[in-house]
Amino acid sequence: MPEKIRKKLEEEIKLLEHELQHELPKEIKKAVAMGDLSENAEYHMAKQRQEFVNARLGQLKKRVSELAMVNLSNIPRDRAAFGSTIRVYDNSKDEEIEYKLVTSEESDVTKGLISTTSPIGRSLIGKKVGDTATVVTPNGKRELEVLSLSTIHEEEEA
Repeated sequence: MPEKIRKKLEEEIKLLEHELQHELPKEIKKAVAMGDLSENAEYHMAKQRQEFVNARLGQLKKRVSELAMVNLSNIPRDRAAFGSTIRVYDNSKDEEIEYKLVTSEESDVTKGLISTTSPIGRSLIGKKVGDTATVVTPNGKRELEVLSLSTIHEEEEA
């Protein structure tokens, strides 16, 4: 897993754990001291936030463990996969576009960083130079011809 992603996720986990263990209990205690809980908006908001933080922590910890299991040696050296930079010709737009396949946490379409789980990312996975990927978008089908490919292995060596 790329180091910056791991750090970003761990920072968010740390912040949420602090909120869950220190800030929310204080808010709940303060709200309980106000009396009647049935009409106590502060209490209900704090309890809702506590549920949200618990759920988000579960998601983040699951994602960290999933990313930790990514084995770079299993990523192909001759086909598009996580970490690949791919130059394609989009015949519907009549232009060349460069994409880099990244995790969902890193994706930024404006910078050409496409998640491996996005429709474009999924269509490009496994493709080689010369292959054509068909992407179904809300605006219709797009044909992307792979013009060049650089895998994560080649980019680490550079």
